[in-house]
Amino acid sequence: MKEAKTEEHSLALPEVITQRVANDTDDPAIWINEKDQSKSLIIGTDKGNDQGIGALYVFNLEGEIVHTVDSLLRPNNIDITYDFEFDGQLIDIAVCTERIKNCLRVFKLPEMTAIDEGGIPVFEGGDSLRAPMGIALYSPPSESTVYAIASRKSGPVSGYLTQYELYTEKGQVKGKWLRNFGKFSGVKEIEAIAVDNELGYVYYADENVGIRKYYAHPDSSDQELALFGTKDFAGDQEGISIYKTSDSTGYLLISDQKANAFQVYSREGTAENPHLHKHLKTVFTSTLESDGSEVTNMPLTTNFPKGLFVAMSDDGTFHYYNWQDIAGIELR
Repeated sequence: MKEAKTEEHSLALPEVITQRVANDTDDPAIWINEKDQSKSLIIGTDKGNDQGIGALYVFNLEGEIVHTVDSLLRPNNIDITYDFEFDGQLIDIAVCTERIKNCLRVFKLPEMTAIDEGGIPVFEGGDSLRAPMGIALYSPPSESTVYAIASRKSGPVSGYLTQYELYTEKGQVKGKWLRNFGKFSGVKEIEAIAVDNELGYVYYADENVGIRKYYAHPDSSDQELALFGTKDFAGDQEGISIYKTSDSTGYLLISDQKANAFQVYSREGTAENPHLHKHLKTVFTSTLESDGSEVTNMPLTTNFPKGLFVAMSDDGTFHYYNWQDIAGIELR
């Protein structure tokens, strides 16, 4: 296990620290290359300079920058999905929020070609609180449809999240509004969103309050299923990622931003309460005030034989961890 000892706790150490971005890292996503997993990529957002001019950075598994998408206006969070129907073929796509333009951006993977005609407008309809932050893509196993769930910098106490169906029209990806749902405390903001495709749930971090859980399908009721992680954090519940040990079991990892740690909860509930997520472990990492993270259980290289956990660090880098160093002896 790769860790360092401090006076208070063990510290998980990364296998790789990426090259620095130009300005301000925020959120990563992992693209698995199905033909050669060792050539998988990490795509990370750089929120930009004082004028909000940022970029997407594409890194290889050695942490080297291999491509950039420049001149985006405060790209915030990013997510990836596979086998999206596009002009008669199935492609993989990355979707990020572009805050200053009030839109979602869609890119074809791995070449990162824009296929969205300049962006999909979000939070329309006369609402002035439009700046999008969080994004999560939902691909139900029983459907070919891809849904995007977005959050904003600020918004109403109910109906804070908005869900769109992504579809292709004339060679470009468009978005169709489906519903608004989800509570917001009004305390800070909601940035981190994660969807569990197999179980059909969406989780989002209501900062300084807790993690809220809802059904992810647009036909579902606007019923809050759980509010957890209310007491285990030093401050600012942030990035959410899901490590899967089967189709229904695994772990939820949530950034404890002010503690430079991640709080780990059970993905599955109990027989009595399927929405009871038990706190299992605190993992201290080398990242500084991490906003975003992602994880995969796929074996990628000898450095990541049981998967990779990647987290943003406030020093302009992303840190890659061997899953076994995150799991330790407590997790699988």
